[in-house]
Amino acid sequence: MKKAFAIITIFIIFFCLYFFQSRVFSTFTIAGVGPNLFIILALFLGLYLNKLYTPFICVFLGLLLDFFYSDIIGINAIMLLIASIGGILFVKNFSKESRITITIISIAMTFICELIVYILRIIILKANIEIVAFLKIVSIEIIYNAILIIILYPLIQKFGNWLENRFTEDKILTKYF
Repeated sequence: MKKAFAIITIFIIFFCLYFFQSRVFSTFTIAGVGPNLFIILALFLGLYLNKLYTPFICVFLGLLLDFFYSDIIGINAIMLLIASIGGILFVKNFSKESRITITIISIAMTFICELIVYILRIIILKANIEIVAFLKIVSIEIIYNAILIIILYPLIQKFGNWLENRFTEDKILTKYF
């Protein structure tokens, strides 16, 4: 029951982030570029959630995102899967308590995810290769994501700890104590 409530909470947060991404941050852009809140969500799910559930949840959220506003079905699912796997891999080697470490991990995952999505768009849609424009867009998005993580880190950390407690139950047999 605790896990179901936590998953429902993740979906509610996803729809709130979708609203912020499409309505609020579309008006607060820097040179026409806004943050990618879904990479931040997938990264934090990878850091705090059970590594069994995280990839499935992120792929499902990515497919929802594709149905909402993408021209290629599956591209956001791949992006969120990569971000969540990055979070799972980084949690083994780094501390979740350091804001600087999480910000650096977010910067790396934003660049990696956007690079892979850009390459897939070039391959699938036969788009033109514009490296300077891509680097400009990605650098602004990285800065935007890093600022949001620095500001929202205490809130994200509380929610992450809450999720972690819901998915890592202590299985103690009480009849022996």
